[in-house]
Amino acid sequence: MTKMADSATLVEVVEGCRLPVLRKNQENEDEWPLAEILSVKEIPGRKLYYVHYIDFNKRLDEWVTPDRLDMKKLQFPKKEAKTPTKNGLPGSRPSSPEREVRKSLDLNLQSATAPSRGKTLPTPKRKAESVSLATQASPATPVPSLPSSTEASQASVYPAARDTNTFTPKSRDDHEQLASLTTQNGTARRLIPSQPGRKRKANCGGTDEMVKVFQYNSPRCASVFLPPGEDSQDSSDGIPSAPRMTGSLVSDRSHDDIVTRMKNIDCIELGRHRLKPWYFSPYPQELTTLPILYLCEFCLKYLKSLKCLQRHLTKCNLRHPPGNEIYRKGTISFFEIDGRKNKTYSQNLCLLAKCFLDHKTLYYDTDPFLFYVMTEYDSKGFHIVGYFSKEKESTEDYNVACILTLPPYQRRGYGKLLIEFSYELSKVEGKTGTPEKPLSDLGLLSYRSYWSQTILEILMDLKPDNGERPQITINEISEITSVKKEDVISTLQYLNLINYYKGQYILTLSEDIVEGHERAMQKRHLRIDPKCLHFTPKDWSKRGKW
Repeated sequence: MTKMADSATLVEVVEGCRLPVLRKNQENEDEWPLAEILSVKEIPGRKLYYVHYIDFNKRLDEWVTPDRLDMKKLQFPKKEAKTPTKNGLPGSRPSSPEREVRKSLDLNLQSATAPSRGKTLPTPKRKAESVSLATQASPATPVPSLPSSTEASQASVYPAARDTNTFTPKSRDDHEQLASLTTQNGTARRLIPSQPGRKRKANCGGTDEMVKVFQYNSPRCASVFLPPGEDSQDSSDGIPSAPRMTGSLVSDRSHDDIVTRMKNIDCIELGRHRLKPWYFSPYPQELTTLPILYLCEFCLKYLKSLKCLQRHLTKCNLRHPPGNEIYRKGTISFFEIDGRKNKTYSQNLCLLAKCFLDHKTLYYDTDPFLFYVMTEYDSKGFHIVGYFSKEKESTEDYNVACILTLPPYQRRGYGKLLIEFSYELSKVEGKTGTPEKPLSDLGLLSYRSYWSQTILEILMDLKPDNGERPQITINEISEITSVKKEDVISTLQYLNLINYYKGQYILTLSEDIVEGHERAMQKRHLRIDPKCLHFTPKDWSKRGKW
């Protein structure tokens, strides 16, 4: 360590350099991942370096001392002082090794691959880490073995007879009853009736193929049979293969310079909790130098000292978020907040949320949004646990714009409760919904888990009806859960249940899947009770002004 520190004084480490940096992993063991120097500052007696660990989430970025740097493997940045951003404007981040190589490779790939409908060009890895994560669970990501979503929205589920492995698919005429369907852009197109001897194209993009489910003699096992489409158009009519990159709060990485890449708040005190922010948030500049930023836990106003907070609490009359309480069960409550009527609170909520969400761009125009804040009640008031926001009018059927559970309440089931509540609202509205993309890594895990549990719960609850095998379609699953059809299909992909058997697509629920689902449901104690929801949806399109 001493040699490394001495060499750090001899060789000047500048912004953009890369080198191994000592850190502790989850097992509290030493490791030396490659890191990039984002900033250097001097304090009395020593230098500090702000590092980003390559291929690690930005929430792990930190200030380190010279003795944690491995100077023997130092990589200097290129000579250019600035690199152009995607808008062609100079950025404040110096070049680092491999960045230009990666950029040229991406450009070569883009020029070699012509854009086509339903496909997207590769995205530079460094510019959008969270995008690549979200793309993995995007309902639009195709899997070669999966039938098209245009062909899979109608499904028949048959719990099994004991003695047979034979399938009883519906007749060809049943498939041809679908005269037309509506594509994702809202235009209607007519299905071409199937013709004898006509070749069928593998389609990975739609949601309307017949799906049949057979259960065998084991009550814990089921197979879902997805016959190929009788006649489907090419996959260019399907859903796009990457998440939508425009929307209310979708990140614009052109602002991703050296300032926004670094955490600017050291600590936040919110009620009885002290939170360590993960990412940059645009609080006023004069507050970023404070050791602790104080927030009123009821109105979320930010203050510079404990004395200011105490003085504020004597005048703040709020003991719950402003807005209407639309749900209460036990100690859990939900409040609906209009971004236009309660603008200050909404902006303060966005500032707090930005400390823990990296992939969203903060807009101060909160008028087009509704905020649903989940709280936990005790004798002192209603304490914020998490929230989600949604557009008042969404042309893309989005039922969530941003969603966050505050760190003190994570890993306790509150995240899934927020997701379940958002779908309960969609049920009352009579719509299917999906979250805005891209999702953060933690949001992605929560949504994957919720979709999996919800869909498996429905499939496993199917029972014989009057001695006949019950039937269910993908459309019916979507209507029951309010989960968008594309998300239902992507969940089946993620669970890796799709197999190709004797010219037909089979989805099998194995013993492991069923037992894992039952264990997960036993741990899931927090659930939304629809009887406790008092919510009347508004038709925002008929209102001249929100």
